[in-house]
Amino acid sequence: MNLKLIVEDNNIRIDKYLSEKTTYSREMITKMLKDDFIIVNNNKVKPSYKIKVNDVIEIKDNYKVHDDINPCEIPLKIVYEDEHLMVIDKPSGLVVHPGNGHYNNTLVNGLKFYTNNLSDIGGEDRVGIVHRLDKDTSGLMLVAKTNEAHMLLADDFKNKRVHREYIALLIGNFPSNTAFIDAPIGRSKKNFNKMEVTPNGKNAKTHLKVLKRYKDYTLVSLVLETGRTHQIRVHLAYIGYPIYNDPVYQNKPTTEFGQFLHSHYLEFIHPITKEKMEFESQIPDYFQKFLDTLD
Repeated sequence: MNLKLIVEDNNIRIDKYLSEKTTYSREMITKMLKDDFIIVNNNKVKPSYKIKVNDVIEIKDNYKVHDDINPCEIPLKIVYEDEHLMVIDKPSGLVVHPGNGHYNNTLVNGLKFYTNNLSDIGGEDRVGIVHRLDKDTSGLMLVAKTNEAHMLLADDFKNKRVHREYIALLIGNFPSNTAFIDAPIGRSKKNFNKMEVTPNGKNAKTHLKVLKRYKDYTLVSLVLETGRTHQIRVHLAYIGYPIYNDPVYQNKPTTEFGQFLHSHYLEFIHPITKEKMEFESQIPDYFQKFLDTLD
């Protein structure tokens, strides 16, 4: 059974506050916050969040600690690798790192089986992970093998020096050849597992270009200026053209494959050698076969 606390104090770090109000240690609270087992006013917060009077803190039950992330043999499609980094072509259906409900058979478990040389800046459960793709989003991902490469790549992402392009199949015939979506994104107040466009959200910008039109669908290319959770999926649903087969942001029946969204192009400057790196990935067979039926 979930525990709810109505805050009567003010301006105290939430990790410190809860360590005094509950039997959980501060370290445990930090892990629970990261795994969404503790939320404030239906929103995810960091351990440094300063509580306010009348904040509603919800602590979910049955939290299990997974300190040891077990290596697991998972087929990895490695597009490129050197002593500093790797480029992985992630399949749809593969969770990137352990978290609530997924502690094994993630990309991190597979990376740990493949090599011991991974950055550990993000913690034991996110070794090597510089950025993420949703579980059912396929395509190119960067993995850091050293902490130096990780820090430099993270700075490149933060300052928009990494160029990524996605391909998606939208439901409906998109009316324009190009579009720019500028709409802030935050966590949904009705469903904690969803994001939504909201005035109080974080800045989010997406560029769209039509690649091909079908009778009832549109194939598009997408470039992100920002990297918000579920950004592409939320933005396209918001403008009325959700991604085909998205189990969360459109209401039609879906298959196990998930949303037709693929990270197909990646360009960056190698953080150590300073060489320009470019990679492309073809859309998955399941995605392509559906397009073939539309033709």
